[in-house]
Amino acid sequence: SSLSPQVSALKSQPSSLSPQVSALKSQLSLTMILCIDVGNTSSHYGIVDGQTVTHTGHFPTVGFRDSSSKAFTNLIAPLLKGVSGISFCSVVPSINQHLQASVERFNLPIFHLTHKTCHGLELAYPKPEEIGQDRIANAIAVQQYHGVPAIILDMGTAVTLDIISSAGYEGGIIAPGLAVMTRYLHEQTALLPELSEADLLNVEGAIGKSTVHAMKLGVAVGFSGMVDALLVRVLDELKTRGEAEPVVLSTGGSIANLTKDWAEKSSFVEDLTLMGLAVA
Repeated sequence: SSLSPQVSALKSQPSSLSPQVSALKSQLSLTMILCIDVGNTSSHYGIVDGQTVTHTGHFPTVGFRDSSSKAFTNLIAPLLKGVSGISFCSVVPSINQHLQASVERFNLPIFHLTHKTCHGLELAYPKPEEIGQDRIANAIAVQQYHGVPAIILDMGTAVTLDIISSAGYEGGIIAPGLAVMTRYLHEQTALLPELSEADLLNVEGAIGKSTVHAMKLGVAVGFSGMVDALLVRVLDELKTRGEAEPVVLSTGGSIANLTKDWAEKSSFVEDLTLMGLAVA
């Protein structure tokens, strides 16, 4: 679904140009793709045209558990004017058939991104079937729009770092996400409350003056320090191998909870996975 370099260049030109340009620009509506990223708890969707993502939303993945979802079909139907295809990735294999059944009525081509259907990105990984499909989508988007080498930090239920080098997608790191940390502290202790992500924004001080303040410091500062240590290790590895300085990109909801100095080390890209699905 990616555009040719010529069409991509024309797309950025003013609409006052020649009729040929106007005609080509009208054809660009055919490049709009409905992209769906199926996660363990929520399925994120949006209409993607290049790096422009609109009509985004979330749908509970459990809605596809037992059968196709009429609710999802009705939710998506009004968004499909000008859409030429559907692309999805999933980390919940058991619902894939039900998801496809939910969108088949639209009579649009349906593409499922997997390690087998991934084209244009070399998977330099011993067991490519183990790579999360959302991570493949992220890598495709970064290669297309930002270049390599690159490090992608995705802040979801788990924190993942993915590395794309001159050899292709090489692998990455998986660590506990912010919600996992706070939930585990609460569930495994009798007296510690559960903190929300909002509780962990702009935590001040270095020495906790209450139980909650101490927890906030431990999780917020500790989480940012963990991510920083992981990034430094990957950067050192790439430098040792003679790779160029990588671009560092971040995506995912928990990025706001990183300390300010760390957040400045990366560029935040919203809806990166959806962009990659459209390119694929």
